[in-house]
Amino acid sequence: MTIEGYLQQMGLKNIDQLYLDLTPAALYEHAIRRHEALLSQSGSLVFHTGQYRGRSPEDKFIVKDKITEDSVDWGKINKPFDPFAFSRLKEKLFLYLQNRDLFVQRCHVCADSHHRVNLWVLTEQPVYSLFARTLFRTEKKGEKKEPLLADYILIHAPGFRADPEVDHTHSGAFIIINFSEKLILIGGTGYAGEIKKSVFSLLNFLLPQKGVFPMHCSANLGSNAEDTAVFFGLSGTGKTTLSTDPTRRLIGDDEHGWDEKGIFNFEGGCYAKIIGISEEREPEIYRNALRFGSLLENVIIDPKTREIDFNDSSLTENTRAAFPIDYIPRSWPSQCAGHPKNIVMLCCDAFGLLPAVAKLTTDQAVSYFLLGYTSKIAGTETGIKTPTAVFSPCFGSPFLPLAPRVYARLFKEKIKKHKPDIWLVNTGWTGGEYGIGRRIPLEMTRQIVRSILDGKLAKAEFAKEQYFELLVPQSLGDIPREILRPNLGWKDKESYGAKAQKLKELFLKMSSAESV
Repeated sequence: MTIEGYLQQMGLKNIDQLYLDLTPAALYEHAIRRHEALLSQSGSLVFHTGQYRGRSPEDKFIVKDKITEDSVDWGKINKPFDPFAFSRLKEKLFLYLQNRDLFVQRCHVCADSHHRVNLWVLTEQPVYSLFARTLFRTEKKGEKKEPLLADYILIHAPGFRADPEVDHTHSGAFIIINFSEKLILIGGTGYAGEIKKSVFSLLNFLLPQKGVFPMHCSANLGSNAEDTAVFFGLSGTGKTTLSTDPTRRLIGDDEHGWDEKGIFNFEGGCYAKIIGISEEREPEIYRNALRFGSLLENVIIDPKTREIDFNDSSLTENTRAAFPIDYIPRSWPSQCAGHPKNIVMLCCDAFGLLPAVAKLTTDQAVSYFLLGYTSKIAGTETGIKTPTAVFSPCFGSPFLPLAPRVYARLFKEKIKKHKPDIWLVNTGWTGGEYGIGRRIPLEMTRQIVRSILDGKLAKAEFAKEQYFELLVPQSLGDIPREILRPNLGWKDKESYGAKAQKLKELFLKMSSAESV
């Protein structure tokens, strides 16, 4: 059956022009010709996403049916959508796509072929076809071509808006996963991250059923396949920055699975936040953001000179670069590796209370995994006057269709069996909270992480600190003691104690009551 015939069988009829598996160069031409994007002076492609410049969690749904009704963790994050309302909305969307051009990329996800999911991404605009081709995996030249049919299909139409009163959506935008029909519908929003994260949500539902632990993390590799490191962390904690180390091989920057053989990357590209990026601080990401084939989202570009201003946040702080992972000079070709030797849990503690590094027990690791703690900094969002604690269970709760305890149980099973060293690394403040203390310098954090990965820190002498019962190294090279033991850096020791106790109580309150 032809592609056209397959789409017609689905109900997608009267497509004007079908563009199949176009290369980046061809997609560049279409996007520029349609005035959807501008070519930067350096060769990257810049586009703006309109009204939506970030994820829209209120507009995300899962169809509730026989497959999902007893397995999905329904609530504020996973909102149910009626199957009949889905069918009506799909019909309206398919009518909208009639007599329009359609760009199709036949991709797949999961570097490990045993877990491969074939994915077709159908979009009405070429920039999103380029995004899908860049972020997901495609057949390389000379590789064996896989079967034509898709396991799942994602249809993306930012120009189509739903009617909330008629279509039972929250707004004109919608992101809906239907596991029975193996279909993802995205409409009304041009933010490309919705494509990426809806597929991550899909894998977070499918893989635990096979005993595979899906992780929102970056990963890299040392000199051999057994020297694997995993980095968990929410936005702003340094997950991408710290994993793109020029002395190690990058496995992936955001999403991985962990099975009985080891870990594997889900994707084939990187999606890096680039506001304020510089060549001095993050040279590899900076250079890749300027390359041909890279797609820059909501970045400001001079329409005359076509020069990019990475420091301009007038559209959004959430500016992004999407580029193939093999643009990283030392990326690991197979994107598969052995079981983690070290697991690093990153947080940006703007309260200045947590040590720069601590060694975690298994129970502490599971507890911090369920907490998913970091903090927002004053001034980054309207209304935030002081640092605010943020908790995202499993370091990715917006993308978890199942209950957090399911992922925590898989995590605990893996670490008990394979016994990695597990570390808490604070990339936030020291010597006081935000506005009083200072942020731990990036180079100092890099030094700490390198001491973890080369095994030196594991040999250090540790002592339990008073408030969080964390095992803290007594010394580490030339790292100041007040960085390792933050209470020493506070002028007001009584204030430190009171605030540390308050944060500890908040941790206890937010800890999951479910057994793992």
